[in-house]
Amino acid sequence: MTQDINVLALTAASIGFFHTLLGPDHYLPFIVMAKARKWSIFKTSWITFLCGLGHVASSILIGAIGIAAGIGVSQLEGLEAERGNIAAWLFMGFGLIYFVWGLWRGLKNKPHTHLHHHAGGVQHEHHHEHAADHDHTHQGPKMNLTPWILFLIFVLGPCEPLIPVLMYPAAKQSIGGTVLIAGIFAVVTIVTMMGVVLLLTYGIKHLSFGKLERYTHAIAGAIIFLSGFAISFLGL
Repeated sequence: MTQDINVLALTAASIGFFHTLLGPDHYLPFIVMAKARKWSIFKTSWITFLCGLGHVASSILIGAIGIAAGIGVSQLEGLEAERGNIAAWLFMGFGLIYFVWGLWRGLKNKPHTHLHHHAGGVQHEHHHEHAADHDHTHQGPKMNLTPWILFLIFVLGPCEPLIPVLMYPAAKQSIGGTVLIAGIFAVVTIVTMMGVVLLLTYGIKHLSFGKLERYTHAIAGAIIFLSGFAISFLGL
């Protein structure tokens, strides 16, 4: 490898790590959804991995097409900015809808009392509180769309520094160097996402929300909405 490629490789690893760590949208949605929907560590890991893969792969593909077609980097930066805006608004829309649904579900499952009658005229009251995911109606299995919605949003979400800062400079050296730099960025980004998600998910898994437990879906929706808001209006 040339000295330039070595520098770009180190830069790719650093940017992949800090870009992910400083962007709460890369991990907060998985952490709060894992808590609200009671995902296992295995399921959380797979969803995070697939969303991270879609996230970096879409930008790598766009960058590769741009390099091959000789498209100017400024044009691709404009495209990535538009994708970022779309992803941010999708985060906010999904978060808002999920918040409203979670609030309705939490209010619906508020603690209540059942009156039980027994032989001999004996009766007693039974204080009862349903878990957040409990419903009085029992239906057959249904498809859970939440992971697919998250995957779609992450595929549309760009890795802003990848194309202009890493791929285009690497392409001036060699195609092999471009593949290497993109690969390093992708691996570090995905590993960082999974590491943060699993660490914080494990920590929050045993955390009790007390009386707010039935509102975990609403809390998750609010946090996802705020993640999108931070992307769109705070530039995170």
